[in-house]
Amino acid sequence: MVAPGFIFGLVLPLILPADTSKGWTLSHNRGEPEDGICVLKQNVRFRFASYINNYMVLQKEPAGAVIWGYGIFGATVTVTLCQDKETIMEKVTSVKAHSNSWMVVLDPTKPGGPYEMMAQQTFGRTNFTLRVHDVLFGDVWLCSGQSNMQMTVSQIFNATRELSNTAAYQSVRIFSVSLTEAEQELEDLAKIDLQWSKPTSENLGHGVFKYMSAVCWLFGRNLYDTLHYPIGLISSSWGGTPIEAWSSGRSLKTCGVPTRGFAQSDSVTGPSKNSVLWNAMIHPLHNMTLKGMIWYQGESNINVNRDLYNCTFPALIEDWRQAFHRGSQGQTERFFPFGFVQLSSYLSATSDDKFPQIRWHQTADFGYVPNVRMPNTFMAVAMDLCDRTSPYGSIHPRDKQTVAYRLHLGARAVAYGEKLIFQGPLPEKMELLADRGLLNLTYSQQIQVKKQDKIFEISCCSDRQCKWLPAPMGTFSAQTLALNVSSCRGTPAAVRYAWTTWPCEYKRCPLYHPSSTLPAPPFIAFMTDQIPGDLSKLAK
Repeated sequence: MVAPGFIFGLVLPLILPADTSKGWTLSHNRGEPEDGICVLKQNVRFRFASYINNYMVLQKEPAGAVIWGYGIFGATVTVTLCQDKETIMEKVTSVKAHSNSWMVVLDPTKPGGPYEMMAQQTFGRTNFTLRVHDVLFGDVWLCSGQSNMQMTVSQIFNATRELSNTAAYQSVRIFSVSLTEAEQELEDLAKIDLQWSKPTSENLGHGVFKYMSAVCWLFGRNLYDTLHYPIGLISSSWGGTPIEAWSSGRSLKTCGVPTRGFAQSDSVTGPSKNSVLWNAMIHPLHNMTLKGMIWYQGESNINVNRDLYNCTFPALIEDWRQAFHRGSQGQTERFFPFGFVQLSSYLSATSDDKFPQIRWHQTADFGYVPNVRMPNTFMAVAMDLCDRTSPYGSIHPRDKQTVAYRLHLGARAVAYGEKLIFQGPLPEKMELLADRGLLNLTYSQQIQVKKQDKIFEISCCSDRQCKWLPAPMGTFSAQTLALNVSSCRGTPAAVRYAWTTWPCEYKRCPLYHPSSTLPAPPFIAFMTDQIPGDLSKLAK
């Protein structure tokens, strides 16, 4: 079918599908076929934003979903939401000068669907109408990061079974942004890998490190099993990328990151220039109304601005929250829930503590979240999900099911207010019994203990020099654990737990919560601290 261009003077409206573009590219959608799709000529300027399309999920109440696009300056745009041929609501706006954009905020809508949405532009005597169908309302989550977020369902354990498990999840809709970088902030996506689709075995496992993110999909599937209403999942990830590429210039300036970027590292295989992925893969989404985000990144900062990660990561969260709140006209919560995965394990040729430092900095040097620098956040500990035989390298463990399960527990607690245990035990009190050579740790919750001699260490100081020594695990009770520190002939200054790149074998760390199988996170603490705190000097 040949697409019509502008024909001024017509009285009859032109009905156009939503999958249209002006000078940007859409990759082939491997989901369900869409009937009646045509591509408009470039001189047709009326369209939805790139991600507004058939099968999409819009954010449900109490927020209002933002609908926007481009048109002719001065034209009137009417957005109508219908269900079963009945008009549910109608919103009217006009196209702005300079940006040639238009925007409306829908009334808060209960979860469910399907709906049909139309946008009509009226300019003089000419009308153009765009239409999208099978639109659902539910919760929309954005998933971002590097390769461990980018891994598809075809790359994980039990891939065949997982790929076939889609029939019950047709209300979990998926969308994947193309790998794109830009020197300036883009207002709309330049390219899309996967337009909004119902899940299929093909679009969930399209290839190696292509769409769709396994962690994102499994997280959403777990949420759907709990919430029983539609979930929209947007994947925007690129392997081998440092946090600086995902950060705006504003947040990088806050942390004193050099504006000219940095030297290339073996851990960086993707774009590394400051802000290029924020500009092209995140900022174009900032008008969207979201429920929350999840993040899996950090490996590429092992040798790149590692010491700044305790600033750059909290700054990214704060900046993204501000941007999405403003872009959505206040509809996305100012402090929307933000979950992340603490780094897993890696078979390294060296025995340095770079991985432990990043794990620590991921919590802004608190050891836990939420905290005062990272409010309304949740974390999935993954250091016990190691994978020695991963065909993608040990840095890419294949157990993404457990990662997603732990993330969804955090979301249920932080985002949805459910009363449940979503993180492993941390010590809340320490007592040094020097005369007995013991350090007693009291935990905030019950602990399940499997003794391991070398996972706790004590910093022993003498003659102004400190050295880390093993502190073997001793007796324990439901919430207490004694460490043997008799090997320290000087003054014990600090204690740390799981401070190695590979702390334990698969699901065999020594400390878990007994009922939830959640591992205790790594920590480092001064003897004068009652709980882990800002210990950056000893953490280095």
